[in-house]
Amino acid sequence: METKPAIKVLIADDESIVRKGLRSTVPWAKYGMEVVSDAPNGRKAWDAFLEHRPEVVITDIVMPEMDGIELSRKVKEAAPDTKIILLSCHRDFEYAQQGMKLGASGYLLKTAFEDEELEDMLAKFQKELKAASESAAKKDNASEQGELLSTLLYAWLNGHDDKFAGEMEKRTREEWSFNGEQAYLYLLKTSGCEYSWPERLKQGAHEDRQLCLGTAIPYGNERCYCMVPQSKVNAMESILVEQKSESAKFQWARRGPLSGAEERLEAMLSLHKEAEIEKAYQVSAGDWPEAIWRAVKLLHDNPSAEWSVSDVARQVGLSRSHFSILFKKAVGDSFVAFQYKRKLKLATGLLRDTNLTMQEIAERTGLGDSKYFSKWFKRCTGETPSRYRAEQKDNRHLTDDHLAT
Repeated sequence: METKPAIKVLIADDESIVRKGLRSTVPWAKYGMEVVSDAPNGRKAWDAFLEHRPEVVITDIVMPEMDGIELSRKVKEAAPDTKIILLSCHRDFEYAQQGMKLGASGYLLKTAFEDEELEDMLAKFQKELKAASESAAKKDNASEQGELLSTLLYAWLNGHDDKFAGEMEKRTREEWSFNGEQAYLYLLKTSGCEYSWPERLKQGAHEDRQLCLGTAIPYGNERCYCMVPQSKVNAMESILVEQKSESAKFQWARRGPLSGAEERLEAMLSLHKEAEIEKAYQVSAGDWPEAIWRAVKLLHDNPSAEWSVSDVARQVGLSRSHFSILFKKAVGDSFVAFQYKRKLKLATGLLRDTNLTMQEIAERTGLGDSKYFSKWFKRCTGETPSRYRAEQKDNRHLTDDHLAT
């Protein structure tokens, strides 16, 4: 009789005693589970997640290098069905709420939870995962492969491994060969829409609605990549226009014609970077002239570099004066002001949301060493970065105390 594989569990906590305690005191086998790895910080936990693909993640909220909230966000983007339990101290209640909004299944107070609470959650997960497994077994192979590709795509686009590139080469030779036709790659963006693109495709009766299902690769909940052969581009565009008429927030971008796997990969990476900029600055590529879009992309792709107006103007093929006028007209800020705001936003975010040292933040923002960064930050905000960080922590604690009362 074939034995079902155990449900894999990952534990992340910077306290060794907590990790050892969970490993040794919880009757994992009772719930068909096995702890496949434990990690002392979020960064190592993310690496372990990519290696083992656990179905259950139990993580502390406050950890060095990457906290539990960021870890949960990355896990949910890569594998939305993963069950997550947050371990928190009383003062981390607001963070726990953030985790629940990201899709965590529950949270436990490290200093107060009873064994029954955790075991009740594990029993529920076992039941849900069993049902999901049985349901998944009924799906066709294309759907299963799509889920696998989604995870591989996320890891590849974010620089964690290159397994997706191998899958692309294999599929380009086989099911995505399109009988030798060149292909067009689409990135479909449903942010703000009431539906996900793959689900909407399945609902339609028209046969052309099915044309990209075999190559649909979701990226999170709001983006989906798919390829179509050149002979189907007109049909695809008709579907997209139809969907746009039903939801004004629906958007798409495309690249093509593309011949081989390498061109398809390059196109996918290009579309991804473009979408990340749109997300960061709340614009679309069509909102700015091409030269300005390329300039912002250059800054976004190289956050630690120190670019002058002349450097960037030369990179996008414009004179310094023409570039400066066009940039101000398109973006609303001068290039210098834009750089100032971009670096300040990046710096405050790193101070507020990470435990990086001042030197590490200075390097990531392209502001030299920690001494210069501190002087620059105080000149910009009127306070030192260490004071700003302390105030942010105090504000969180006050909020937690208010919620607790």
